[in-house]
Amino acid sequence: MSTQPPQTTPITVSELAKHDGSDPSLPIYVAIKGDVFDVSKNTSSYGPGAGYSVFTGKDSSKALGKSSLKPEDCIADYSDLTEKELETLEQWHAFFSKRYNIVGKVVPDN
Repeated sequence: MSTQPPQTTPITVSELAKHDGSDPSLPIYVAIKGDVFDVSKNTSSYGPGAGYSVFTGKDSSKALGKSSLKPEDCIADYSDLTEKELETLEQWHAFFSKRYNIVGKVVPDN
């Protein structure tokens, strides 16, 4: 699968939150390590109620590193991950990078 060159468009945390699949007129985004991926083409996995919808509309780096589907783990701060979990996070980032376009970078709201 080929993807387009990564974009660096700033996407605020609050803007990212709108892209959780609840509004069908907006694309579905998952952020990993600050990179925002457009996963809209895979609604069977990331659409509302789907198995991985917990990751949408936010930076879920910690949860991906921990291989966790717990909403409380779906946060951007992954500083407490173990070395093995950091490897897992890198593998997820690589997986997404090969399959989905990076449409921007997460930035703070202010």
